[in-house]
Amino acid sequence: MKFTLDLPPGLAGDETSFAAAGRWADGSNVRFWRGRPQVIGGWERLTEEPLAGVCRGLLPWTDHSGALNLAFGTHAGLQVWRDGVLADVTPPGLGAGAVDGAGGQGYGTGAFSAGGYSEPSTAEFFPRSWALAAWGANLLASPRGGAIYRWANDLAAPAAKVAGAPEQVSHMIVAPQDQIFALGCEEEASGVFNPLCIRHSGVRAPESWTTAPDSTAREYVLPGGGRIVAGRVMGAQLLIWTSHALFVGTFVGSLAQPWRFDRVGENCGLIGPQAAVVVGQQAFWMGPDLQVRQYVLGGAPVLADGPFQGELAENLAPGQQDKIVASSLSAFAEVRFDYPDARDGVENSRYLRLSLTDGAWSRGRMARSAMSDAGPASHPIGVDPDGSVFWHERGQSADGGVIAWFIESADQYLDEGRTLMVRGLWPDFEDQTGAAALTLVSRLKPQGPARTFGPYPLAPGAPRLDLRASGRLFRIRLSGASAPSALRLGRLVFDAAPAGGR
Repeated sequence: MKFTLDLPPGLAGDETSFAAAGRWADGSNVRFWRGRPQVIGGWERLTEEPLAGVCRGLLPWTDHSGALNLAFGTHAGLQVWRDGVLADVTPPGLGAGAVDGAGGQGYGTGAFSAGGYSEPSTAEFFPRSWALAAWGANLLASPRGGAIYRWANDLAAPAAKVAGAPEQVSHMIVAPQDQIFALGCEEEASGVFNPLCIRHSGVRAPESWTTAPDSTAREYVLPGGGRIVAGRVMGAQLLIWTSHALFVGTFVGSLAQPWRFDRVGENCGLIGPQAAVVVGQQAFWMGPDLQVRQYVLGGAPVLADGPFQGELAENLAPGQQDKIVASSLSAFAEVRFDYPDARDGVENSRYLRLSLTDGAWSRGRMARSAMSDAGPASHPIGVDPDGSVFWHERGQSADGGVIAWFIESADQYLDEGRTLMVRGLWPDFEDQTGAAALTLVSRLKPQGPARTFGPYPLAPGAPRLDLRASGRLFRIRLSGASAPSALRLGRLVFDAAPAGGR
């Protein structure tokens, strides 16, 4: 008799294996695309020499000649790549920042009695990250907690401080009205840093920051507690996250107050400055509660139903939450969150993916401290913590090495009423490149002893796999580790017969 295994897309995550029956339970480096699992694309090295420092800021943009430029903000400085040349454009006098977090910027962390009761300490306990934006053909760059700098497309010259701009800035963005926004900065009148203060330059006037009747520069202070963590541009609006809430900035054109900031959600703050991404007219981010949320203009923040919150809470490297990176992959309609898993150390080592087409979650092991989608670059770009820069979704190998992947079901009854002997498999694979393997783990009862059968090799094009595996509950695992490596899974059809016992 034949039994078909055709599971819905997505990993079940925190569920026990038996509770997740009828689902995929685990996997690595396998995405769900058009409802089916397939091995992710490969990556190839972009630069011959590594970056100087750990990259926590990445921006591709084009200059007036149409040439692709890549900016990399690392803990050690600022670098730009163009036409195969990697140049150091670190502003003069800017020293290296912290590589790792030390547990600050939160209640119960950081130096004893630093900051107000129940409020974050103000000392720099976070790893250095960068806010990067294009200003025409030029680059604007701001290291977290530092000034705003401008680089004028000369590989031989460093970036220079933007005159008149605040000196201590939590995050920086550029509005569609050609205004630079300093999010979390010194108030103009007192010069005292206010973590909820927003100041912006005049329209098309990057060095005009003084609020005066003849200036379009202005200052605002967001209501509520906490601190501004980061901002993003979404269409004509600005999204500003504090540690507690989400605000939407709208240009209203009033001379006295050209921008209005409305709070659209509470208890939905941002865990770190890199942990939010905008995809079209939607925003996705991870909050301090490790929940992933989604926001569409005109609505309210909603949970994205991430199935891995329990595992994140158990394994997120302590004090390293500011390293979490959110990015998009438009070719597959995905968002991705890279995070530091304590089982691997204190650097980003694993990722979660959410498919925007069917809500399916997947995950994998890959070390990336910065990621950027394609456009204007031809492919997505990722940087590992050692400073190596890669094109992603390019080729079918890990820069010439193997791509290790697997996908595993929860425990399944092929026939709930009796014990079966599985005798074979008719593979339903597409575009298989490289060897794959099938492993079956069987049980007679949900918490009974497990027996492992295999791994059985599955060569490309093989019409049938013969095997012998008995049990009532079966966990099915497909895996591979080759270079090149590719596979898209259809439906698994097993040949089985009753083995006696009920």
